[in-house]
Amino acid sequence: MTQIDRATLVAVKLRALVRDHWAATEGEPGPFPGGATLRMGATGWVLIEQRAERRLGGALAWARQHAVADLHLLVDQPAPAAAVVARRAAQFTTPPHVWQVEDRSLVAVDPAPPPTPSVPPPTAELLGAMLADAGLEVVVEGGELVGEVLGLEVARVRPADDTGGDHGADVHLEVGVGRFDREAFAMMHPELGDAAALDVVVAVVRGHRRPGAPHHQLNQLVPERWLRAEVVADPATVGAATLRPVESAVPRRDLTERVPATAVGTDGDGRPIVVTCSVGVDLDLVPTAADDRLAHAPGARLVLAVPPRDAVPVTEALAGALAEPATVMTVDGGWGGER
Repeated sequence: MTQIDRATLVAVKLRALVRDHWAATEGEPGPFPGGATLRMGATGWVLIEQRAERRLGGALAWARQHAVADLHLLVDQPAPAAAVVARRAAQFTTPPHVWQVEDRSLVAVDPAPPPTPSVPPPTAELLGAMLADAGLEVVVEGGELVGEVLGLEVARVRPADDTGGDHGADVHLEVGVGRFDREAFAMMHPELGDAAALDVVVAVVRGHRRPGAPHHQLNQLVPERWLRAEVVADPATVGAATLRPVESAVPRRDLTERVPATAVGTDGDGRPIVVTCSVGVDLDLVPTAADDRLAHAPGARLVLAVPPRDAVPVTEALAGALAEPATVMTVDGGWGGER
């Protein structure tokens, strides 16, 4: 089935759901990433079939562009995704209505509770110290310790499988950029111990991932995490006194997925602050940042850190639409190598 055929079917499905549940037989249809839209006056509907947790910002931007005051999100995915959308939607002053699609029926969705930040096992501490001694930023992600060079993962402390782990430990260090690189590196260099392997990979990545370096894949990946690494190293650039990186409330799937990166800490007066970083215009920046604040520091001041070119009106508008508004701040930097 072609994309055009799929888009047509999704549009037809949305129109049928709206007709059955709102008795609305007219309306202006439109496209939407992973779904479809329908608008009738100041009321709008968005059907979402793919990656619903990352679509709220796009739906809110669409509603703003089309003067939709009464927005309904119809999530045609398993219930957990719809509940996460509802949790994110609840962070706004005028939240959209979130519905779960069940065949031809719609069920109102209650917000999911905020996730509890994951904690690595105590046995990971020793390897975490090795990452820090190597000059890496150490981040917790999914209950595992990740070592990063300017935001790019180069090592991960993982649970040992049946054959892995030094000396029978229940965690072990995997070295490389992402899962597939870690597996390939382990096969190509079985003779290297953890420290030696880490030195090799870090040296290669640092050679490419630095301001002004020639264009290379290693300095193009996850620029939002590079920006986070810079503001964590110099918190004053975003009005903070201290910052540490934290995992997102909705985890990224892999290194290729662009997901805003968050840090938490305190400002100059000792009050809690949350800073969420993004490079490139990401319509889901505001919902992601608000969700991360809810997970790590409810009620904290929220700052959205972006390059100057990415401080666009839609981000400012969505930041102001939060029940606890966020502030957009621009940060210059060298992420992305040669510019």
